[in-house]
Amino acid sequence: MAPDGVPLATYDLGDPDAPVVVAVHGFASSAYANWVATGWVRELNRAGFRVLALDQRGHGSSGKPHDPAAYSMATLVDDVRTVLDTYLVDEAAYVGYSLGARVGWHALLGGAHVIPRAVLGGIPDGDPLTRFRVDAARAYIADGTPVGDRLTEAYLSMAEGIPGNDLAALVALVEGMRGGEQPDPADPPQQPVLFAAGGEDPIAPASQRLAAAAPHGEFLLIEGRNHFNAPTARAFRTGALAFLERT
Repeated sequence: MAPDGVPLATYDLGDPDAPVVVAVHGFASSAYANWVATGWVRELNRAGFRVLALDQRGHGSSGKPHDPAAYSMATLVDDVRTVLDTYLVDEAAYVGYSLGARVGWHALLGGAHVIPRAVLGGIPDGDPLTRFRVDAARAYIADGTPVGDRLTEAYLSMAEGIPGNDLAALVALVEGMRGGEQPDPADPPQQPVLFAAGGEDPIAPASQRLAAAAPHGEFLLIEGRNHFNAPTARAFRTGALAFLERT
């Protein structure tokens, strides 16, 4: 249960005495879709890691507030810390993708003693949500009004295609996070971080710039993958596991 009363669905997978990896999924996804169905949990467990995953608020089986005020970056970071505290985990590596990677960037800044290393996939600098048309999205949810903006339509189509998603909650998340804290190359995490992005993902150059700004940053280009299918790439999993084991 988050401090503000939102229930958080969590998943504890693997040897309870093994080193912990906390896994945080992307926008409109879930712990199962991002990490279990793609083989990440299986391979992390085989490599000797215990995986502690959560459905971020607004997603999966967690609570889905419709108030944008429930979705600040600070709140999403606090949710991760609440999960670690609830499971009495003193130290955990972090693996996040897209939205989960953005949350991870800020979790790293405030938790060097708790999160000593991280893999952040699909993360650009700046605010990718500034072009999202909240008004058009709400009109579509209310009465099916066609969405003219291509980016907004793409986000809604992706979210609507996953069973169980609550579009009103996801639009509230976009509204709540827009204009808030963003990854800043001038203030990077000091821990070892592997940044990764698909070779066909337009945000790859921005992700590479974040890696270059981090004092212990590395970058992995996932050839032939875009933003949506990069998490399923074996090259991504293999590179992430090698980084976690080496650092």
